[in-house]
Amino acid sequence: MTSVDKPTPTTNDQQKDSAQGPADAKAVTEAALFEAFGGVRGMVETVLPGLLFVTIYTINKDLHISAIAALAVSLVLVAVRLVRKDTVKHAFSGVFGVAFGVVFAMMTGNAKDFYLPGMLYTLGLALAYIITTLAGVPLIGLILGPVFKENLSWRTRNPGRKKAYAKASWAWGLILLAKCAILFPLYWWADTTQLGWVLVTLKIPPFLLAVYLTWLFLAKAPPPIDVFAEMEAEERAEKARKAAAQTHGGDA
Repeated sequence: MTSVDKPTPTTNDQQKDSAQGPADAKAVTEAALFEAFGGVRGMVETVLPGLLFVTIYTINKDLHISAIAALAVSLVLVAVRLVRKDTVKHAFSGVFGVAFGVVFAMMTGNAKDFYLPGMLYTLGLALAYIITTLAGVPLIGLILGPVFKENLSWRTRNPGRKKAYAKASWAWGLILLAKCAILFPLYWWADTTQLGWVLVTLKIPPFLLAVYLTWLFLAKAPPPIDVFAEMEAEERAEKARKAAAQTHGGDA
């Protein structure tokens, strides 16, 4: 039996879940979102390379120096996390994004192309949120399910939570589409510095809005089903049954 298709929780588990108040649910949701999206440090790692690129390019208009500086600071951020033995997924994603931007800009010789891979990624992500929601498997649920230790149990066993994930995915998709609707015209009409400063400005506010709406929807949703706890309980019950069988066999 898989972790996403477990028996319904026992009476004790249900009582434990019902004992959780709104404050507990909100705190758990906040912690999960912080872990999934990297918190303040993750935001800094997302913004800093692009900010450094546009700052240097605004000053000296040198594509190579700007690109190398952005890539260097991304690598430094990864190195710091490695030294501190922290999770590196957010820093690594930043490095890959910056590296693609640097390679693309160097190949075309157009500094604006430093931003193009990230813009295309944002557009693709927006479409992924919308398409997966229409397909009945909202992307935010796939991202946060393992963080909440519920995996995909919300799809069939927790309809209220699936609805919350769908609302959150719609929010992410529409917010990112709105961001693209601003950036892509600027890519064609604005110069590199104008595009860069607008892009840096739009890094954090849309993200915070999407995270806030996700928190709002999930805090009001039913609590997640901890499929890992269910598996552990089932293993303990199985061991108890085997121990009881051995004891009865010995008595016979």
